[in-house]
Amino acid sequence: MTEQTPVTEEKSAKVPALPDAQTVTEVKHYTDRLFSFRCTRPSTLRFRSGEFVMIGLMGDVNPKTGKQKPLLRAYSIASPAWDDEMEFYSIKVQDGPLTSKLQHIKVGDEIILRPKPVGTLVHDALIPGKRIWFFATGTGFAPFASLLREPQTYEDYDEVIITHTCREVGELTYGRDLIESIRNDEMLAELMGEDFHKKIRYYPTTTREESAKMGRITDLIRSGELFEDLEIDPLNPESDRAMICGNLAFNLELKELLEDAGLEEGANSKPAQYVVEKAFLD
Repeated sequence: MTEQTPVTEEKSAKVPALPDAQTVTEVKHYTDRLFSFRCTRPSTLRFRSGEFVMIGLMGDVNPKTGKQKPLLRAYSIASPAWDDEMEFYSIKVQDGPLTSKLQHIKVGDEIILRPKPVGTLVHDALIPGKRIWFFATGTGFAPFASLLREPQTYEDYDEVIITHTCREVGELTYGRDLIESIRNDEMLAELMGEDFHKKIRYYPTTTREESAKMGRITDLIRSGELFEDLEIDPLNPESDRAMICGNLAFNLELKELLEDAGLEEGANSKPAQYVVEKAFLD
């Protein structure tokens, strides 16, 4: 995949073989379905925590034309806007055009990263409130991994509640480890204030494997069990703001619940009380 470039006295720098190439710096596998990786960040890339970019690899050579085309997919950026590197959280699909290849990347490999960030899960798309909810399923946790390390999150809200629903306990590992690292990170404490982590309320649930908390988050909202567990009042359009990132059925069901509670959907062009990441598919 990597094209070799002759090394001379005048030119010893490695020339990327891929368009918009970035180098993988770390890879972690959590289950047979989930992994995360980090890569170098383009020097000119600026983004807002919560946005996504297109990343990918080159596809197989077409036997008829002898050419390759890039395989690209929208990925939420899991690292915060101030990070020197880029972080991503991904599923593994064995017959998926991209993830069947991407899951095998190693440190030193190159990926394609198109430096044009977009997305709706940004603070600018919400009007001021007191409490913010991050609702995630599966790898939908990724944009919230960015926002949970964003100083503005704690400047804007008195309480930050992150719910993460997965099928099995092992699929919660990425989010659980991230929350733990945030609570013990001295650098983040310097950036956001010594007690910033006390605003975080983490609420993980599973739907198949037995865990401390079972159930779909939408069912737990509907029954009121979520609010009882957290000892807080139900959703209120005056104080609550929300971001949603999950599979399509989850997004639609949660949108309905939020709107039943009186919250209105916002956008970059028209901020309101909740936003949904439509580009994400778990």
